[in-house]
Amino acid sequence: MMALPDPELPVIGLGDLGVVGSVAPGADGVLEVEITPTYLGCPALAEITAAVRDVLTACGHPDGRVRQVLAPPWTTDRITPEGRRKLAAHGIAPPVTPAPDGPVPVGLGDVPCPHCGARATRPHSPFGPSRCQSVWWCTGCREPFPHVTAL
Repeated sequence: MMALPDPELPVIGLGDLGVVGSVAPGADGVLEVEITPTYLGCPALAEITAAVRDVLTACGHPDGRVRQVLAPPWTTDRITPEGRRKLAAHGIAPPVTPAPDGPVPVGLGDVPCPHCGARATRPHSPFGPSRCQSVWWCTGCREPFPHVTAL
């Protein structure tokens, strides 16, 4: 289940993206999986829920439940280091790594190019391949690239 690909970012699993929360028996003994959407109104939520239910059924838990948890909200802090590496390896600039003792800095900061590593990049469009991404431009290798917006 943790390896299920995110429908909008298929290079990363739901576990590395931080969408899957707890997987544990509920009070009645039925296995429950908690998922937190990356944002309210996520168009992939129904597809993610169905895929998690399919995994529960395939693993012998046809009565398993999928609960959508909205609090605390998902933030890019939940993306694992491995998830950040996978994004970068596929040409998607991961969001800024959170400070160990503070929140994610929000703003147009230093976004390294996932293709050449140059830091001479700039925002190109606030609209990217999915709602959680923007498009940036590298002045070093002159390639555009998607960037996961920090939340």
